[in-house]
Amino acid sequence: MTPTEKSAIAEKAKSSTGAEKSSGASHDAMANAIRALAMDAVQQANSGHPGMPMGTADIATVLFTRFLKIDPRKPAWPDRDRFVLSAGHGSMLLYAVNYLLGYEDMTIEQIRNFRQLGSITAGHPEYGHAEGVETTTGPLGQGISTAVGMALAERLQAARFGKEIVDHHTYVIASDGDLMEGISHEAISLAGHLKLSRLIVLYDDNEITIDGSLSLSESGDALKRFEAAGWNASRIDGHNPDEIAAAIEKAQKSDKPTLIACRTVIGYGSPNKQGKSSSHGSPLGAEEISLARETLHWKAEPFTVPSETLDAWRIAGLRNVKARKAWEEKLAALPVETRTEFERRIAGDLPAGLGKAIEAFKEKLVADKPKWATRKSSEEALNVINAVLPETIGGSADLTGSNNTRSREQKAVTAEDFSGSFIHYGIREHGMAAAMNGMALHKGLIPYSGTFLVFTDYCRPAIRLSALMGQRVIYVMTHDSIGLGEDGPTHQPVEHLASLRAMPNVHVFRPADAVETLECWQLALEAKNTPSVLALSRQNLPAVRTENANKNLCARGAYELVPASAKAQVSLLATGSEVEIAVAAQQMLERDGIPARVVSMPCLDLFDRQSKDFQAGMLGEGTVKIAIEAGVRYGWDRYIGADGDFIGMTGFGASGPAPELYKHFNITPEAAVAAAKACLEEKA
Repeated sequence: MTPTEKSAIAEKAKSSTGAEKSSGASHDAMANAIRALAMDAVQQANSGHPGMPMGTADIATVLFTRFLKIDPRKPAWPDRDRFVLSAGHGSMLLYAVNYLLGYEDMTIEQIRNFRQLGSITAGHPEYGHAEGVETTTGPLGQGISTAVGMALAERLQAARFGKEIVDHHTYVIASDGDLMEGISHEAISLAGHLKLSRLIVLYDDNEITIDGSLSLSESGDALKRFEAAGWNASRIDGHNPDEIAAAIEKAQKSDKPTLIACRTVIGYGSPNKQGKSSSHGSPLGAEEISLARETLHWKAEPFTVPSETLDAWRIAGLRNVKARKAWEEKLAALPVETRTEFERRIAGDLPAGLGKAIEAFKEKLVADKPKWATRKSSEEALNVINAVLPETIGGSADLTGSNNTRSREQKAVTAEDFSGSFIHYGIREHGMAAAMNGMALHKGLIPYSGTFLVFTDYCRPAIRLSALMGQRVIYVMTHDSIGLGEDGPTHQPVEHLASLRAMPNVHVFRPADAVETLECWQLALEAKNTPSVLALSRQNLPAVRTENANKNLCARGAYELVPASAKAQVSLLATGSEVEIAVAAQQMLERDGIPARVVSMPCLDLFDRQSKDFQAGMLGEGTVKIAIEAGVRYGWDRYIGADGDFIGMTGFGASGPAPELYKHFNITPEAAVAAAKACLEEKA
């Protein structure tokens, strides 16, 4: 498109605002542009899902051209509406729309390269690859659940900065699969409880899944389920633009979240495959595409959109320029301190006072040497952090008193008052984790919340997306070992540390005392593009950091806590609650004339990033290495080597008092000393 043509479109767009219909091409032509691009891209890739984009093209056309408040020229406008394609397999719907609207990075070449290595048009939408993609979707249920967090973030921010600055909606297109996944039950229940009225879900109600008819596996009433959860719910014709528009207009005025079940035909326009599962996840084929073009009266060549239709879409893409500029003027008119604070939070930068507050508290902890469980240490750290970091939003999956995630001054968030900063998520671990992703993606907030470490199994798919998208989400996971005691093996994590450490771009912190806990919290907050897991103890632990350091010793993942009295023969490597065992073992070895050192390793993920020289020096070149952790051995051999040993768990735990369990499973100073001596004998 030439600059002259762009200018002409811009002039046409000046009078087009709000929910007005786009001028120029008909609705059918604009919707068929989506269908044609989806058919062509999937066919060229010989891979993909054409049925969903073809079936929801009418919904998307109405939503994007008449309602969605976005500006493709300023994709990160903070007060834009958020759109989540929860049915991520239908990614060509979003790519087609973004190309048609005029997102600069979504060129026709990118559409042609759908699903190809190096393109921004991945098989499922990926956050950070293309503008206008608000979250990574594909794992069904994650999108709608993440959107709940976005809608919650909008309400939280509006309560802090006012509706003049924060006033937008979150829209979702969801599929049958999204609503069948268990996480969706958690998410819609939370949204209904909090009356997130600016959340509008457009359900692609096509009654088809991969296996065939939805009736093969589902006989429930989706609308009644949403209504029971406190939502508005209605069913419309998903191919009738007037019904779609009327339903969205009604939803925008509601005091509840809204589900609009849009009855659609999957593969709409394909004469032999529409309404059938055969259009779901495979190319239609050249012959069928030719027939579909005839049915849709689409005469353009593949990957070509007639100028009148493209112009109409581009005008729609410009319809919110005035609104965006007016918002920028409102932001500029705010008092300097308020504007600066809003911009700081949106940018994700930490306030200058945080570091000073942490250093002052660290000095106090070193002086006082409290014998706290690290979950208690975390609570005390949060009392300091939350006082100077107003964007933190805490929470817990109905374990507030056990996770210690609510600091002194935090007020609970309710449907009537979003000025608080603590969320009672209820027993919804998976929904909680996904909602935190949504809050982080929305920007302006730093979410953290807690449950037991063993229940990261319930959070894992959302944690994985936190890592994949590079979001600062902090998971406070307490009761981190057999040290929780009497609750027994169902609640005692043994493999969880290893499995979480295996996940790319996650920092798993396991601090040994109050000082390490504070330092790990600081590192989690500073990691703008990485989620963190804080694995914290139920049992009290002694202070092992008894001298103040003017730097964060946990920052490199490991540090020497106790040096040997002479040239070390043994290096005792430990994390968390087992550091005190390593310290006791070191003292025993020294008494026996064996110089030994203790290395605390609160974050193996950070340690693995250090130089080979640093790692070798920290682990202790030439020493026998004994690792001690109340978890499984998996992952430790790369540190202890062939001539070292591991003191830890080889199976599941048991029910009993924590001290007895440590003795029963032979995780003791005596066991570490015996292992060290045996290794030294073998080495000799």
